[in-house]
Amino acid sequence: MPDIAWEAPFCAEASNCFRIGTDTEGNAYIAINGEEDHYLTDSIEALRTLIRDVKAGKADHLL
Repeated sequence: MPDIAWEAPFCAEASNCFRIGTDTEGNAYIAINGEEDHYLTDSIEALRTLIRDVKAGKADHLL
């Protein structure tokens, strides 16, 4: 398991919570179901784009 620095959980309305983490190699992570040992990983920019789209209402069904 990579050494991931996790941020505080972000919770939107209706208890949709997720955690974002980064490692020293420029990868970003989103914890799945709030569990830090189960995560989605991609580049920081790819996950940043995903989060922006969710916030813009383009993909709110994903959360």
